[in-house]
Amino acid sequence: MSVLVLDSLSVGWPGHAPVLEHLSLTLQTGSRVGLVGPNGAGKTTLFHTIAGVLPAQAGTVVVSGRPVRAGEFRTETALVFQQAEDQLFCPTLIEDVSFGPRNLGLSEPEVNARVGHALEACGLAGLENRPVHHLSGGEKRRACIAGALAMQPELMLLDEPSSALDMRQRRRLIKLLTDMDQAMLIASHDLELVLELCPHVIVIDQGRICADGPSREVLGDAALMQAHGQEVPHSLTPHHDAGHSHVKNCP
Repeated sequence: MSVLVLDSLSVGWPGHAPVLEHLSLTLQTGSRVGLVGPNGAGKTTLFHTIAGVLPAQAGTVVVSGRPVRAGEFRTETALVFQQAEDQLFCPTLIEDVSFGPRNLGLSEPEVNARVGHALEACGLAGLENRPVHHLSGGEKRRACIAGALAMQPELMLLDEPSSALDMRQRRRLIKLLTDMDQAMLIASHDLELVLELCPHVIVIDQGRICADGPSREVLGDAALMQAHGQEVPHSLTPHHDAGHSHVKNCP
């Protein structure tokens, strides 16, 4: 079943030329797709259009079988911002994670159940009353994801989810995302993360989709990566150096 369908979509800010044009893609329920491209390629703008923050300049966005209209709130889609500080705005963690479910008009037991599940899944149980500005960078990132999970979305849009995380927090994030059931579109310059999480990847540049295919095949294409301001991930680069080696495209 398709959770996201883009049909000849053009996106951009009102009053300006499109940054992406004629995008068509389908994301199946539970699938994870990486979105790769240079700075300014339009990844965040695309996410804002899918989430209904920006109107499409042309074409259509359909999520869970219903067209997306700008300004219409949809629980099926959750957008996790690149900067956690742009998303966390309540005094304490539990207030922030419960904000969405509470504003859906759910009963208090249902709100508590959703919030408890989200905090547990994100490894934040026990921190409920901590001020959000006292959370570490990794905890803030997981708090944003917990707030999204509490809405029980079918599609998650993650914008640079590993940005500014140390290796331990990055590994914890990857484990968290791996264990989740939601379909995901993950925009990231962390190509090793994309390679690990996403079987499929899309490269966008110069206003269009430039490549669309299996992650190892697309990200391992050195000429393609260089043409669009990227590098082949280290794990896909063949080298034999002082007892350290990788074989390109090995399973």
